[in-house]
Amino acid sequence: MMGGFPHAGLGLHMFGSGVVVMLVIFGSWLYEAFMLSSPYQATLGKMIFGMKVTDLYGNRISFGRATARHFAKWLSGLIMCIGYIMVAFTQRKQGLHDLIAETLVQR
Repeated sequence: MMGGFPHAGLGLHMFGSGVVVMLVIFGSWLYEAFMLSSPYQATLGKMIFGMKVTDLYGNRISFGRATARHFAKWLSGLIMCIGYIMVAFTQRKQGLHDLIAETLVQR
């Protein structure tokens, strides 16, 4: 390599990768939280299947509750997806993230 730092591109690459990761994390959180707390009460995928997310009484959830549900889904996945498997075994078909955020997915 002539006249430069051999690892200069590596720093920019790592910075760029970090920016992408942050955009994915924040983008997915904002998308899900805004959609679930909107009058639609669902992401596009849930809308396609005629589903919506409500509180335990059937009301629209707040942005804060949608945020809690979003990040609780990480916990559901981190414990070998047991948080998602719970849906099959709970009376109201709630995953761990729904139990934490006190939400229901309704058709």
